[in-house]
Order: sequence, then structure tokens, then C-alpha cells
Amino acid sequence: MESVGDLAAALNIPILSPSASRHGLDDKGRYPTLTQLVFKPSTMADFLGRLFLLYGWDSFVLLGVSSGYHSLPTAAVEDGMRELGIRSYVIYIDEVEDFNATLEEASLISRIIVISAKGHLVRKIMLSAYNLGQVGGDYVFFSYQPFNNTLHFGNDAWRQGDADDEKLKTAYRALMTIRLFEPTDDSEYNAFHRDILDRASRDYNVTPESGGEANFFATCYHDALILYSLAINETLHEGGDIHNGLTLRQKMWNRTFRGIAGDIVMTSSGDRIAAYSLWDMTDTDNGVFEPVVNFYGLSNELKFYKPIKWHGFPDGEFPPDTPRCGFYNENPICKPKDDNTVLLIASILTVCALIVCVSATSVVYRKQKQNAELMKMSWKIRYDDLISKAISKSIASSMRSLSMSMTGSLTDENNERQIFTKIAQYEGRLVALKPIGNGKLELTRSVLVELRNLRHLEHPNIVRFVGACTDGPDDGKHLIITEYCTKGSLQDILENDALKLEWDFKSSLLIDVIKGLSFLHHRRELGVHGRMRSSNCVVDSRFVVKLTDFGLLDYRDITSDNDNDQTYLKKMLWNAPELLRAPTKNRPTTEGDIYSVGIIMQEVVMRGPPFENECRDTDNVKVVLEKIQSHSTQPFRPHVPPEACSPEIHAIMARCWHETPEERPTVDELMANMKKISKNVSGGIMDNLLSRMEFYASNLEGLVEERTSAFLEEKKRSETLLYEVLPKSVADQLKMGSTVHPESYDNVTIFFSDIVGFTELSSDSTPMQVVALLNDLYTCFDGIIGNFDVYKVETIGDAYMVVSGLPIRNGSAHAREIADMALSLLGAVGTFKVRHKPEWKLQLRAGVHSGPCVSGVVGLKMPRYCLFGDTVNTASRMESNGEALKIHISDTTRHILQEFDEFIIKDRGEIEMKGKGKQRTFWLIGQQSQP
Repeated sequence: MESVGDLAAALNIPILSPSASRHGLDDKGRYPTLTQLVFKPSTMADFLGRLFLLYGWDSFVLLGVSSGYHSLPTAAVEDGMRELGIRSYVIYIDEVEDFNATLEEASLISRIIVISAKGHLVRKIMLSAYNLGQVGGDYVFFSYQPFNNTLHFGNDAWRQGDADDEKLKTAYRALMTIRLFEPTDDSEYNAFHRDILDRASRDYNVTPESGGEANFFATCYHDALILYSLAINETLHEGGDIHNGLTLRQKMWNRTFRGIAGDIVMTSSGDRIAAYSLWDMTDTDNGVFEPVVNFYGLSNELKFYKPIKWHGFPDGEFPPDTPRCGFYNENPICKPKDDNTVLLIASILTVCALIVCVSATSVVYRKQKQNAELMKMSWKIRYDDLISKAISKSIASSMRSLSMSMTGSLTDENNERQIFTKIAQYEGRLVALKPIGNGKLELTRSVLVELRNLRHLEHPNIVRFVGACTDGPDDGKHLIITEYCTKGSLQDILENDALKLEWDFKSSLLIDVIKGLSFLHHRRELGVHGRMRSSNCVVDSRFVVKLTDFGLLDYRDITSDNDNDQTYLKKMLWNAPELLRAPTKNRPTTEGDIYSVGIIMQEVVMRGPPFENECRDTDNVKVVLEKIQSHSTQPFRPHVPPEACSPEIHAIMARCWHETPEERPTVDELMANMKKISKNVSGGIMDNLLSRMEFYASNLEGLVEERTSAFLEEKKRSETLLYEVLPKSVADQLKMGSTVHPESYDNVTIFFSDIVGFTELSSDSTPMQVVALLNDLYTCFDGIIGNFDVYKVETIGDAYMVVSGLPIRNGSAHAREIADMALSLLGAVGTFKVRHKPEWKLQLRAGVHSGPCVSGVVGLKMPRYCLFGDTVNTASRMESNGEALKIHISDTTRHILQEFDEFIIKDRGEIEMKGKGKQRTFWLIGQQSQP
């Protein structure tokens, strides 16, 4: 979806997303023409937050998945609740997990448990809760199932027809489900979904699941078409350009319109504001769920329809998120007030022993499970699976060129340095290979755990760890395999003088760096980067900065026994003073990462390496490092002139490289400060900045003239297209805004045709071949009918409908025009070749009838010019009762043709015609030769 959005932005064409929902798509700086009508999980997180605030809950456990569709609401709930100050504890679950240990762990943290997973996993979790006795009312379970729930027989319903149904019916009394709002009393909405289900069954032999529930994506696509049509009509009415994505965007954003389920509100950033419902088991005897609360995202309002039945609590009371005495009986009000100290101590010891046993069992189980996962070594990649890839690459203004195979090199124009890179192809994508600094990985348990954790990390601003190769050809060297970013490093971008970087661009780069670092600092399995440098901040094809070279610090550390190793010394310039003073004793710290970010900020501001003037040669680098390490009253730091940046940025840099680590800001404080300074930048705005630079560089007067010319050409093209769709007299009335009234005609002649054996031909052909066939045939037909006084009404599949005598009356000539045309079409079919089946002889079957009819324009959205009356039905019957390669005409048509005395007509006799009884019909054989 991201690549489609980028293409649409580059071409300035509108794009509507009724089904894709990713956090990255919210960046309308990158996707300026994207309008999202899909229901966003962030609104659901707001709904959950309102419920927590209403009942005074301030903690919960989130059981979520790390991949797939439900990973989106998992992240939305975690982020949204954190912003509200509600403590969350996330436990990631998978398909084969035994949920007893998971729920026991959750029970020691909170009594409120939120589940974001597929329905069958919800059912397994609730069965484990039943077995652990957690469904008696002390615990509250919420499940997010937007498209089906426990109402019918969905894949998360308690009733599945197995031995666990009765247990789960009891368990589901403690479960409430959040799903998308559905108007149950809307006849139009219900009729729409019944039509979808009927068509799925009738046309595609698909039996709907979940008891025939509504398909919400279908409503999103329906609403997307409505919104797009409104924008098109309004733009045309105002004389605008319907091919300009930004113009149509103005008509679709920040508005309210009527959708299939009621009023739909679009925000000023092009996102749909969703509504959600909370479903509770209101009928515990039959296990029936009904909506009890609705949440409207526009007003952030809760609307109760029925009181929530908190199982195990009297009316008006609700369960707390923590036990009355606390999880460890720490609440003083629960302390015993009698002198029975021995009994108290015995009870405490018993409970402690029980907790220790349960915890030990849980730890042992999780340990065994973790060991099994570690032994799988899913990160391991065979060297033979890597395909050597030779590519050439241009960075920015092509100042550097990359010509490499598996051991290629990147060399700058001045030939001052070389950055050796290895590139390969793995599973259809380019990956970067980096040898382990110490040669080989010792696969200890700690290393296996770290490799597994790295494999699971995923964030837009970190380079994805693909795996490791332990059977490399170079003396068995081990390789780290990561995502490959095509634009080089941040250092390359800053040193490329061909790129003119405004502050918005610079701040975008810095915000990307801080976002990636924030993700690493908040991951408990990492917690630190340890090697923050501009060369370890790489840039992908969309100019998004990503951090690399994190993790496995024991194997990636750079060491050198040569005091004059220039590469080693220069890379130390990003290290914090406390780490330089004792590099072998001090482990990397988050404060050290923040110091490195301050150095990177200086690089971005000055567009040069750190301490550029002081580090002209190796000896100077050593002197600079000694000055940084020294305990002076005025710490030695890079010089940034006051005019080079704003005072706010200067202050942030100064805090980042503060001598005292505790005085440096955290990554969250750093992000908050950067967002305050760069209010209009959220990261990843390179495409917009480049477009703006091109726009300002071009000649404005010439651009206006070009756009005006293009507009007039497009208007002419649109009018030509309109005259092809509707008769010119009708189209002119619609253009002037007039109402087109139905018109009656005393006598016209209507022609119908279809292809005999088309169904058989279609079954042996691909859809693309069928479309190509019909396009070839009807392009041929359209070229022929232009020679006659006829009007093509429509084509439906292989059916072709033409009329003469309207909208412009032509006396009795309509029958002759249709007859001449029909004979010409029959002759053309004889020489027509089917491209994918040249041996197939196309057999046309035609029917003609004359009589009165009424014409009119139907609809406002995509209006159609239609014919009505019994003449239309009779003409269709003439075609369906005809024969291949023959023209079947009615007695009425024959009577008119006899006036011209130029056609050969053969009597067919009487035939039985549906709805008409017996009718005498004729064959139109040809034209009489002229003397």
C-alpha cells in the first residue's frame, strides 16, 4: 500500500483506501492525495480509554500479537492508553501457546485483560481462564473483533459445536467485545448487506461465514465510491480538473456525507472518524450478546443503551482493576487486628509457598518453551541461499557511484575513503551483509536469545535484522544480514553538496533518528544502541532514516591495537567522554547514545563531520580525543556558530553533550523538544520538500500558461467523452444543469445481438483474454455503426444493443438503417479473428423489432441513457429465439422494410415466444442486387 501511495503522490492522482490501515499511512505529508475510509484502530483505543476513565481503572494487561492484522490494534491500544496515563503490561502471544501460564502471569499485574488476537485464540484464552477460575467476576476481559463476534457462529464465538461449548458459555459472561458500530435498525444498510450475501451465494457459490454477518470492508468500498463521485461532480460543476489529486482532495477532506450506514465524517487530514460498539452477554441463559454502549469518535462520547452486567457484582457496582487487599496483600486495611500472629504467619507462608510453586512452574515452562524456540534458530540463513547481486547506485547528484558484487566498494570522488559493502539477494529482496568483527559468533544462550530478539524487532526507523550466516566462504566468517537501504548513510547525504537542505528537511532527518533511538531505548531486550554515528544512520529509497548496527555489541565493538588507526580514531569522535575514559570497562549507556545524537545534530546543522576544523590529520584526531576525555572546567565540544541554527537547537545540542550524563535529556524529552521546535514536520517529508523546491525553481508564468492549456485540452477531451456516453442533445442539457425529461417515440427499430457459445469460450479463456476479445469485437462494431443513422445504447457482457429513430427521428428510415447495419455486422463477424483462439469461428445471433418506446436519463451518479417499453422486451426476445449467424426480425419490422423493396426476407413461420405467445417471424437474408 505504501508504494501505491508514493506513486499516487508522485503522479498527483487521488487514491482512496477502504481497507488498508497502517500507522505509516497517516503521514499525509508523504501521501498528500490519500483519503482513508477504513475504520482506524486508534479510535477503538480512545473508546477503551474512555471506559477506563469512567470506571477508574488505571492498569491493564494487553494480550496481543506482534504480526498480522491484529498487531495494528495491539500497538494502537498500547500507545493510546500510555498517552492517557494508564499503565499497560504487554504479553505477546502466538498460535501454539499454553495460555494458563500467560493468564497466571497477567493475574499478578491487573484484573483487566484486553485481548487483540484472532477469534480462535480468544476462545483458547477464555477456556484457560475458565480452567483457572478467572471467570467468576473478579476479572474483566475485553476482546477487539471488529468484523465478527460472539453474536452468531463466528470463529470467536463460544458455540462451536464441540465439548468445550458449555464451559465457554460460562466463561464468555466475563468477556465483552469491541466491534465496529453497525446500525441494526437501518433498512437501507440491512438491504445492502443482504444483497451482498445473496450475490455471493448466487454468483460465486460462496456461503457466508459467521452467520451471515455484515462485511464492513464492502461498506467502506461503497462509501469510498460515494465520496469520490461527490468530489468528481463538484469539481466538474466548478470547472476544476478531475485529474488533479490535490483538487479532488479538497472536496473529500473535512466534510460530512451520507454513507450506507448514516452520516460519515472525514477529518481535515483525510481520515474517517469511526464509531464502535461494546457487546455484552445480556442473555446468560442462551449466551446471546447485544450492544450495550456506543462510542462516537467525532464527539468522544459514550452512549449507553443497556446497563453492563458485571458478572458477580450487584447492580451499580463494577470490578476494580486490583484486589481490595492488593496482589500481595500489601494494603494496610487488610492487616489482621487480632493477636493470632502464628496463624497469620502460617497463612502468609502458605500463600508465599503456593506463589513460589506456581511461579517456579511457570518459569520452568517458559524456560523450556524459550529453549525450544532458541534451538529452532529461525534467524539462521545458509550462505547458498544468498544470491550474488551486481548493481550500480547513484546517491543524490551522482557524486558517488557504487559498482559491486558480493565484495563491491563505494568510493567518493576525491578517493579519500572507501566504504566496503556487501550486497546479496535473499528471498527476492536486496540485503546488506556485514562480517562479524571478531570473525565468528559463539552461539551461547545469551547470543541465541539476542539473535531471536533482533529477529522480532520491527519499526519504520530501524533497519530490519534479517538473520545471520554461519557458513560463510571466507574462512568460515560469520555474517550479519540486514535490510539494504539504497540511499547510503546520513553521512553521505550531509556530504552531498548537490542537495540543498532546508531546515524542514534537516529536522525531518533528526526526528527520524530520534524515533528509531526511542524505539530501541524502550525495548527491554535492548535498551541501548551503543554505536550511534551518522554512518550508522542509513537512508532508504523514500529518504526515511533508519538506525543500523545495534545489538550484538560484544561482536561489533571496534578495537584497534594501532594508535594511529585513523578509521578507529575518527569513529571514537561520537563516543561520550565517560566511555572514552574507560572504553574496556564501561558498557554502552542510554546517556551515551544521547551524547552521540548531539554530535549527529551538530553534523546536520553544520553539514560536516564532527570537529571538522580540528581533525585535519591523525595527530589532530588524537589531540581532540584527549581534550574530550580531559576533566576541564570548560568541556571541549564541537564549535557551532550562533547563526548556524536557532537558539533552541543550540540549547538541545548543549544538553545532549553535557559533561554529566544525568543532566542529558532522555530520548522522550528529546523527541518532545524537537516536535515543539519543528511543529510542521513529523518525519519523512523528503518527497514534499523536493517537489516544493522544483515548483519554486520553475518559471511560474510558464507553468500557469501550461496548466491553462492543459485545462482547456482536458475540458475538450471530457466533452468529447461525454458525447460518446450520452446523446449530444441530452449531454448539452445536463451540462447546462437542466433536467432531462423522458421522451416518447411513436416508432423506432431496436437491434440486439449476442455471441453463441460465449459461455463455453469464456470458460476456456482467462479473464484478460475475454476482455481483449470483447474489446476487439465491439471496437470493430463501433467502427461499422458509425456509417449508419443509429445510436448505440449499451453493451452488457457479450450483448450489443443499437437503436435507430431516436434521439433524432428519421421517419420510416429507422428499419432500413438497422437492417443495413445488421447485415454489415454479420459480414464483419465472418472475417473476425479471436486473438487467443484463431481457429474459433465467432457466431453472431441478432434480433430486430420495431415499435414505440420511451427514452430517458436514469440516475445522477453515472447517469445512463435508457430505453423503456414493450418494444425493447420484444427485440430482446427476437434475439434470444434466433439462430447463429442469422438476423431474426419481427413481422412489424418486415412490414416497414417492404416499403423500400431492397431486402431479401424469408418467412420463418410461427414460433412460441415467452410472454408473447405464438408470433410469426422472418429471417433477414440480405439485400437485392441492384440492376
